[in-house]
Amino acid sequence: MRIILTGSNGFLGQKLTDKLVTSANLEMLLALSKSENRNPNKTGYQFATCDFSSDFSTFEKQASTFAPTHIIHTAALTSVEVCEKDPAACQQINVETVGKLAAYCKQHNIHLTFLSTDFVFDGADGPYDEQAKPNPCNAYGLSKWQAEQLIQQSGCQAAILRTILVYGCIADPNRSNFVLWVKNKLTANEPINVVKDQWRTPTWVDDLADACIIASKKNANGIFHISGETLHSIYEIAVKVAEHWQLDKQLIRPITAEEIGQAENRPRKTGFIIDKAKQQLGWTATQLRDSFTEIEKQLAKINTHD
Repeated sequence: MRIILTGSNGFLGQKLTDKLVTSANLEMLLALSKSENRNPNKTGYQFATCDFSSDFSTFEKQASTFAPTHIIHTAALTSVEVCEKDPAACQQINVETVGKLAAYCKQHNIHLTFLSTDFVFDGADGPYDEQAKPNPCNAYGLSKWQAEQLIQQSGCQAAILRTILVYGCIADPNRSNFVLWVKNKLTANEPINVVKDQWRTPTWVDDLADACIIASKKNANGIFHISGETLHSIYEIAVKVAEHWQLDKQLIRPITAEEIGQAENRPRKTGFIIDKAKQQLGWTATQLRDSFTEIEKQLAKINTHD
């Protein structure tokens, strides 16, 4: 496989880069990002800067030279608030660019793996399987659903992987996520407010990266739900972080989504049914507590290298 990975500076992008360079099936990886390479691991792959949401011709030149067999597209505008405030940028980055990418993949017979979100659903009827009808409640979710439809209409061979609340550990200290945020705040004895009335099946970033690689290797086609299996409230997840790292749970203050203005623009209860990914991809999810144990090992390894 010759893979182009977009959004390689992102949280998932850096984890994927690290996993792909050790993958037996990989011939060459070209990692693309808008800014200079922020991944502490800089060996075993090529890197280039590319802002193809504003200049798709640059991407086409790079792709033509590299001749990929697969593209994994993780680059996106993922902030719900930014997507609401700047609908033009949201549309250009999350929808129009994906349409061009899908057409390019179709034209050149390249397999596409695309990352989508549980926010394509309104949260009224979770957990969801792949047959559930999307009904986004924010601009970000809508843009991802529109992109999914463009991919399917293009006729390119593509795996659309929807995921939820991705957490975990990478070497780049500037990329955080909910679990590490909770751990770091509680370690510093800082009180935190955490939503108690939103429910998710959180996704360990290592599991998600594995799913992307499997989908590429298998040239998988269609929509797959990739997340953990157990539904938790966001507050519950924070409490489990405190329990695992033996931190003070009393510092976690449960609040409602309404109190922080998320009652309307975030789905209340999503969660995924992941049977299809298990059966068709042979992929499995790691239990929350087991992932915390692995994160602990990864953090120790990173700190040793520091």
